[in-house]
Amino acid sequence: MLDSLPYLKNSDFPAISRNKLEILQVNLGYLCNLSCTHCHVNAGPKRTELMDKATMDEILTFIDSHAIHTLDLTGGAPEMNPHFRYLVTQALDRGLKVIDRCNLVILMEPGFEWLAGFLAKNRVEIVASLPCYLKDNVDKQRGKGTFDASITALQKLNALGYGQVSSDLQLNLVFNPQGATLPPEQQALERDYKQHLHEHFGIVFNHLFALANLPVQRFGSVLLSTGQFDNYMNLLKNNFQAPNLDKVMCKNTLSVDWQGKVYDCDFNQMLKLPLGADNKTHIRQISELTGKAINTLQHCYACTAGQGSSCSGAI
Repeated sequence: MLDSLPYLKNSDFPAISRNKLEILQVNLGYLCNLSCTHCHVNAGPKRTELMDKATMDEILTFIDSHAIHTLDLTGGAPEMNPHFRYLVTQALDRGLKVIDRCNLVILMEPGFEWLAGFLAKNRVEIVASLPCYLKDNVDKQRGKGTFDASITALQKLNALGYGQVSSDLQLNLVFNPQGATLPPEQQALERDYKQHLHEHFGIVFNHLFALANLPVQRFGSVLLSTGQFDNYMNLLKNNFQAPNLDKVMCKNTLSVDWQGKVYDCDFNQMLKLPLGADNKTHIRQISELTGKAINTLQHCYACTAGQGSSCSGAI
């Protein structure tokens, strides 16, 4: 796999600094049941990196001494970590909002029959990846059969109350472009998703998050191998919007990897860019972050181009 990091250096991205820390986005490991082409984590079934329970306890200790209101769990497939349920319940006991970034297909895998019911019982917010509402596009991006499995999973979640008007169980979907393009306007795309999924499958959900593809890891390698990297970077830079700088997720979010090391965002984690200008730092060593510089390179233009892109979609 080609490494995009050398092509992201010599950056002219504007300097930005942190606001008050409010959200921990924790990567529970790179093990996944899928190998999606747009995956910036390079996750897959053969990855062995998984957070252990001791590291989770260090994260909980950090939460106990900081004003964190949201624990955002990602992977890989975070649910494949054997201690997933422990961390979720411990966070909920502390009054945190818990988000599970779910690929949907995991809900249908043998051995995970418990998952949907567990998420519903504990009122975990689900942010589910469905990169298109058309079968051929999803299967091309994520693997044959993933669209049908995703639809069945969404229907299962709806039956438990997720996405329903009368329920507080939040179900949000995530769109990623098929290739080296910016996402379309989020509100219009959300309307299209809702209409198509309801008319064809009876599916309802709360919101759609439109995320730009970051030129790192697997997607960065695809861009380099197909000669699209420079054109994509030019597209991002030409659509830079300065007002988006105040709303990017790294301003109030700390990314934690499976070993407990911390980064300014999930994408910096994949590039192994240390927090701010410091050496790699473990969560047990972190104290005050407000006002600290954020480590940026050229890939940051993906979060500030056009309508902007964050873990909650357009900004």
